[in-house]
Amino acid sequence: MQIRQATVKDVPEMQQLIQHYADMGLMLPRSAKSLYENLQCFVVGTSEGRIVGTAGLHILWQDLAEIRSLAVHPETQGQGLGRRIVQHLLGTAAALGIDQVLSLTYQTGFFAKLGFEVVEKHTLPHKIWKDCLYCKKYDHCDETAMVYYTQQPHAVYIGQVAEA
Repeated sequence: MQIRQATVKDVPEMQQLIQHYADMGLMLPRSAKSLYENLQCFVVGTSEGRIVGTAGLHILWQDLAEIRSLAVHPETQGQGLGRRIVQHLLGTAAALGIDQVLSLTYQTGFFAKLGFEVVEKHTLPHKIWKDCLYCKKYDHCDETAMVYYTQQPHAVYIGQVAEA
């Protein structure tokens, strides 16, 4: 499996994969328009010419980015692709000088294994005022906010140990 920058040709498969989990209530849906407008933020995991995973790194502020729409095809789960995609995006965030990477998730165990820590949502005002305020789940959000600190000692991304 390979991870690469998403292209416009990938959007239909990306949207289908994201919608699969949105239909189950596990993530918010993404319109084709939203994916095209934010395509530069997304990577895809491919296997045998198929999109089997995707996620985006959306910059919210000078010190905060968010991993969005992490989806791995059900047939490919358990093979490390989700971990590799997240590590790739963490490496991108670190290279950009972004200190914190956020995930609003139901998959707390997965993100905890990657070094994310649970935080209170109110500690993330740039996320709340930019996106959450307009979300249909705003009054009853049941996702857990987790943050990864790219500058922490022994931060791990792209399969390597970052310099402290």
